[in-house]
Order: sequence, then C-alpha cells, then structure tokens
Amino acid sequence: MPIARGFTFAGLHCGIKPFKKDLALIVSERPCAAAATITINAAKAAPIIDLERRLPLAPVRAVLINSGNANALTGPEGVADVAELCAAAAKSLELDPAQVVMASTGVIGQRLPKQKIVDALPRLKGQLKAAVETAAEAILTTDTHIKVASRTVRLGRKEGRITALCKGSGMIAPQLASTLAFICTDVAISRELLQRALSAAMDGSFNNLTVDNDMSTNDVVLALANGAVGNPELVEPGPDFELFASHLQSVCAELAKEVARDGEGATKLLEVRVSGAPSKPIAVDLARSIAGSTLVKAAIFGADPNWGRILATVGARCGSQKYPVDPAKAKVTVQSVCVYDERPMFDPRTPPGPFIANDANEGPTVPGHKGLRARMRAPEVLVEVDLRQGGEASVGWGCDLSYDYVKINADYTSLLVPTSDGSVAKDDRLTNYSPKFKVNLVTEALTYISRFAGKRVVLKLGRQAMGKDSLRTSIAQDVSLLRAVGMVPIIVHGESPEGASKGDSRSREMVLNGQTNTELVTLLNRSGTHAIGLSGMDASFLRSKLSADSSVDAPRGEVTSINGELLELFLQRNYVPVISPVGFLDDGTTVPLEPDQVASEIAVAARASKLVYLVGVPGFTEDDSLLGQINTTTLAAKIAAGTFKTNIARKGRCAITALERGVERVHVIDSRTPHSIIAEFFTDQGIGSLVTLG
Repeated sequence: MPIARGFTFAGLHCGIKPFKKDLALIVSERPCAAAATITINAAKAAPIIDLERRLPLAPVRAVLINSGNANALTGPEGVADVAELCAAAAKSLELDPAQVVMASTGVIGQRLPKQKIVDALPRLKGQLKAAVETAAEAILTTDTHIKVASRTVRLGRKEGRITALCKGSGMIAPQLASTLAFICTDVAISRELLQRALSAAMDGSFNNLTVDNDMSTNDVVLALANGAVGNPELVEPGPDFELFASHLQSVCAELAKEVARDGEGATKLLEVRVSGAPSKPIAVDLARSIAGSTLVKAAIFGADPNWGRILATVGARCGSQKYPVDPAKAKVTVQSVCVYDERPMFDPRTPPGPFIANDANEGPTVPGHKGLRARMRAPEVLVEVDLRQGGEASVGWGCDLSYDYVKINADYTSLLVPTSDGSVAKDDRLTNYSPKFKVNLVTEALTYISRFAGKRVVLKLGRQAMGKDSLRTSIAQDVSLLRAVGMVPIIVHGESPEGASKGDSRSREMVLNGQTNTELVTLLNRSGTHAIGLSGMDASFLRSKLSADSSVDAPRGEVTSINGELLELFLQRNYVPVISPVGFLDDGTTVPLEPDQVASEIAVAARASKLVYLVGVPGFTEDDSLLGQINTTTLAAKIAAGTFKTNIARKGRCAITALERGVERVHVIDSRTPHSIIAEFFTDQGIGSLVTLG
C-alpha cells in the first residue's frame, strides 16, 4: 500500500502482553500539523487527559502507542507516567518532548510498566521503516486482524498520500473517535484546516459506528500532516481542500466499516441506511440506534428478517426523543427484500401464514422468506428503513451479536492476571471452561482431524479471496493449520482483482506469474508455511493446448497433461505448491489457462481427497437458498437447467469432472468469511456446498 512520504512505523513485543506485539511507534522526518478528536467519556484515560491539555497540538513528530494496558483510571500518577514516557521516547529519537504524544489501549485500572517500555525504545527506533503492518499489529487488543487503509490525492501536479491504521473491536460506540486511529499524510495543510477536515470526517465514518454501545476511555483519532509531498500549503477552503477532505473521510469510513466487521465475536457486518427522515440528526441517531440494538443484532446473527425489532427500535428512540416520526408509515428492506411496507410483506410464492406477534419484543416474523434467510447468512447484511417523513438520510455500521461476544468479554479480564509491574499474564487454562464446552470442542475437531490426516487438498483461490489483505492473511493461517494437522495443501490461484483482465495475454501472464504468485508465496512463508511458486513454464509443468474458444486477441488454453513428478517432488519435500494458471504450449509459448480447470486437473493428478473452490458467494444456491450438500447427478441437472450463474456453473462442471476421476469431495465455500476453510472442514455444520459423486 502507498505510504505517506516521510513517515516510518515500528511495532514489537515489550512485555506488556504475554506474547503478542504491544508497543508501536510512528515517526515523521519533519514536524507535522496535528489534529485530533477524542472520546467524550468522562472517565478519560491518562493519555487522553494529557492530549486534551495540549490541544490545539503544537507540531508533532512522533506517536508512542501501547496495547494491553489502557492506563485509565490510574489517577495523577498515570498522567505523570505519560509525560515520563513521552520524554523518554523524545530522548531516544532526539526530539523535543513536546513533539511526542502517546496513546494506550487495554485493561483499565493498571499503571503502565514504564521500565519495560523505556527499555524497548532503542529496539523500537531501530525497527522504524516505511511499512505500517508491524505498528498496526502492535496496537491490537481483541481485534482479529490489522486495519489499515490508504488513498492518493492529486493536488495540482503533486500526488499526496494518506496512510491510516486503527484498532477497534469492542467498547465501540458512536460520538467522536470510537477507536484508536492514526492518520498520516504528506500533504501540506494548516493545522486549522486539518482539524476542520478531521472533525468533518467523523460524520459518515466513526460517528456512525457502534459494536456494543459501550464507549471506551481511550478513544482518539489523530491526524498528522508533514507536507513532504511539497504542495502549496492548504490554508484556505477551496477545491484542493475539498478534495483532500473527501479522501480523508473515505479513509475514515473504510476503517469504521472494518471495525464493525471485526466486532467482538461478530460473524456479519451490519449496515443500516435510514432515509426519509425529518432532519439529518434524526437520520443519524436512528441509523445508529438500529445498528446498536441488541435484539436487532441477535436477529441478524440468527439470519432472522425480524422487521418488528427494527421498527420497535425506531419507535422507542422516536418516543424517548420526541421525534416527529410514525414508524408504522415506514418501509423496511433487508438484503434488498421488502419485509414491511406499512404492513408485513410475505413471499408471494408462499401462502400467507399466521401473523405471529407478542409483546416480548419478539415482533412478527416473516413466513415464506427462506431465500431471504439464505441471503442473510452472507458476511454483510444491509437493512434499509425509509421513514417517508422527510428528505434526510444517514448510514450506521454495526455487527451481529453472537455467542462469542459474551465469551470474549466474560473472559477478557477474568483470564488476565495483573502483575506487579503493570503488565498482564493470561490464565487461559481449559479449567476456566465448562467440561461440556471442552468435550464438544475437542471431540468435534479431533473427529475431523483424525479423518483428514495425510490427505491432500487443492485450494482454488478466486478473485474475492485475493482481493483483501485480511482474507489473504486468514487463508494463509488456514493453510498453516491444515499442515499442522497433517493435511497436504496445494494452492491454485487466479488473477488478483488489481490485475484481472488488464492488458493483453502476455501482461496478464506476467501478473499471474510475477506479482500475484510472488505475493501469495511470500505471505505463506511469513506465516510459517514453506511455499514455492510454480507455473506451466517450470519444467513444462502444465502442458496445454489452445481451447476451442481461444482467439488471437484473447488466447486461452486448457490443460492436456501435468508433470506429476515435479509436483510430487515438492510435496514429498513438504513444500506447499502455489500454482499460477499459465500453460506451456507445444511451440514453446505460454498461454493463460482457466484456473478452475487447472485446479480440477491438479486435484486429479495429485490424487487429492478434497478440491476446494473459494468463491465470492455462499456456495451453490437455488432461489437464494444454499444447497449444503449435492451429488453430481443433481448438480449436472441444475447446471443444464441454468440454475447457476456462469462462473459457479463452470466450477460445478469442473467439480463433476474431478469427482468422476477419483477426487473424493469437492467443496464450494464463501471466501468472504475469514477462516471459512477451517469452518467447512472441521465443524459438523460447515458453511458451504459439499459435492459428492452420485
């Protein structure tokens, strides 16, 4: 990702947390205009108290951030600790202490282990580089993945960059900040205009976000602008300022959605769009209220299109705030399906069932919406409420409420043991869990692990799986876990979204063999998996011929034979082959291949027990209902009948071919869900479509 010029980042483990990175540093080579929004929580943490006293901020050069310890409700001593650590960081970096600010996140009520942080500063300084990932990792608490975003903005002949990182998963509620976020830009802009742009960017981003309606003591969004790009400084509003402000707002909105998507225990991102409101504040408030409703969130988790809970939330908020809104006049849409339009909407294909309602906040259900329930199992759920009583609109982001939310938050401090120096140790022994939970967890997992040990599995990664850093990282982790339990993974990839269908055949091959393949191999190796890249050019690995629909302008090949000895060589040496679908023709030239066909042929050649297609949909679906298990006879009939779209139908045909030639199982699963491979393989329910011979 593009990094704002003149900024460097570092992150490491200093001992605040038992194992993971817990200390980060951001440094600018030149003084920065600085702007901030901070939590309105009255129980502000010590770093926030220190920051608030210094507003408006003088030029800033560095930000020191720790995780694992919030330094909140620690009294005057906690504030003094912040000043001491800022001074220590300034000394290490040869800066003025006034140029260093600090942020913290973690357990409330413990003083910081200052000496551990001070001792780590030389190492932290030595690791500074123009890459944001280690710092983004070091600021996490209960997050499951790093959250970074970037934009480029052209100001005249100069191309400025905005680089942002944030953390957030729990204790997320709207109103100023709602997370730790750090935004770095090389655009030259006055402090006053930067503050104006940042404050405006909170609306439509972090101010529209809620996970659990609990506001943190430590929230801050900090923006730094060092002017390294060399544009004329933005000191007055105008087109350049508006362009910069729009890109800043876009970055904040992307990060806010990532926080909602990664809400503690979340399985779905919930987006709520409210329109037809009498005023903008009412639209904002109602969107946030729906996204934050416990009952709505629970319904989203259960894939229940419960419009009653949605309108009950609207009614409660309008009643308590005296908004001139009648909820009964609204239209409610879930996943583009109307479920209420001044009356309940039923699926026209299903005879009307009984109207079921009660006064226990359960609300009426929507019979006949089997297809809608399938849509609601997607990783993102959209709820739209048109109030029809005005012209204003807003959006709110949240997540569903799963069983894991309670588990995470029940365990968060009960499993953390404070130590005398302010660091924490984790007591996560199985004795802290119920016997039933332990037995079910271990029995279910071991049943599948023992069954799959030594089995070969071919994973075909589609564009959706490769189009997002967090998904690629989760797939790399899944591959490592498959190897850890004795499975033998082989990866076949297609084009990345960035390189898809761009340029001629030769340039696309270069993207496949070069950028895409190299990135995947590097990611796997970083996760501890010994991976090696392969293409058809390597020892005639994928011998091919031109396919019948090939043309001079758009050549396309199909596999005729595979160098099984080369594949076997790498498998026997415990490598994970990462195969790009480029074929080798008899005349010595190369040609792009259809990745789905390559995966099927590789699975047959490797005598794989499983072939997995990672796609951007839940699996094989009919009338929006997921076909959890289907045999080849039924699948072929549905393909012939045109039940599936072209892309999924092609995978179905390749699945049938693979199964008829000896592959035991084919899975088609949703790559948009992190760790979908593990969920499909090692749980009773699974999450995708399983295809078997029959």
